[in-house]
Amino acid sequence: MIKKIIKTFAIAFISAILIMVFILQIVSINGPSMLNTFFTNDKVIVEKITYYFSSPKRQDIIVFKYAGNTNEKYIKRVIAVENDKIKIADDRVYVNGKLIIEPYAVYNPDNNAAKNNDRIHNFPETVVPKGTVFVMGDNRYDSLDSRFKDIGFVNKKLIIGKVVMRIYPIDKFGKV
Repeated sequence: MIKKIIKTFAIAFISAILIMVFILQIVSINGPSMLNTFFTNDKVIVEKITYYFSSPKRQDIIVFKYAGNTNEKYIKRVIAVENDKIKIADDRVYVNGKLIIEPYAVYNPDNNAAKNNDRIHNFPETVVPKGTVFVMGDNRYDSLDSRFKDIGFVNKKLIIGKVVMRIYPIDKFGKV
C-alpha cells in the first residue's frame, strides 16, 4: 500500500516537473509596461509548445528572454512579425502601411520622461528582420521594448512562449 502511494506520488511529481519544464510556466508580472492589461504581481500561464510548430502572430502576448541577460524575462505584445513594415508616427502604429487600432494601449500624459523622448512617439519605417518580431508594452510611455536598442527586434529563439491565461488575481482569472 505504501509503495503504491509513493509510486503514485513520484509519477505525479515527475509529470508536474515535465509539464512545467516543457509545456507550461507560471510567470509573475513585475513592472508597469503592460498596464492596463497586466499589473505587478499578476500571475500568468505561459504556454511553451505553440512556437515550436508555428511563429508568433500579431497581437500575441509573449514572454521572452532579454538578449543582454538571458536570466531576465520580459512580457510584451507582438506588434509586427518578420517581413512586416513597422512605423510609428506621433504615437500611431502602422503595420504594412495600415494604422493599427489598439484599444489596449495606454498613453499616460503625466509621464515626464516620455515627453522629450522622440523614440517613444516615433519609429522610422523599418522591415522586421527574418527570425524576429517587433514587440511593445501596452503602457506605451513606460515600456522598454523594440523601439529601443536595448531590446530591439526580438529573436524568435529567445521567446519562451505565449501568455494564455491569468491565474491571479482570482477575480481576473481567465483566458487572455
